[in-house]
Amino acid sequence: MSYQPPALSSQIVKGIGIDIVDIDRFRAAIDKHPKLTKRLFSNGELSYCLSRPRPYFHFAVRFAAKEAVVKALGVGLRGMKWQDIEVKRTELGEPLVNLSGGAKKTAENLGVSSIKVSLSFSKESAIAAAIAE
Repeated sequence: MSYQPPALSSQIVKGIGIDIVDIDRFRAAIDKHPKLTKRLFSNGELSYCLSRPRPYFHFAVRFAAKEAVVKALGVGLRGMKWQDIEVKRTELGEPLVNLSGGAKKTAENLGVSSIKVSLSFSKESAIAAAIAE
């Protein structure tokens, strides 16, 4: 049996981003400034993270994903808010990004129709990667 490479996607990579967050530092920032979570996360993200046994891990990895998305778009946070980038999950647990407001407009202006993300964390760090297509 010979190897058959997967069919090439018709999508073109417009940008990539990666970010890593120290979970203890992120937790300390939230503990010091409790309103920070409402500024950074949507109601859906807040509900999800607070329902988990270790909510700070989930907050940190979602923030890393938001940073990775901003880097993949390549324009910084100009014209958008953190809540414009929402990290959700499919029924099977796959992370996905929902853009709204300024982030959606920025993506459209750049010709980005899809953003793929990958999330992971250890005891110390949360990491995320994003690919804008």
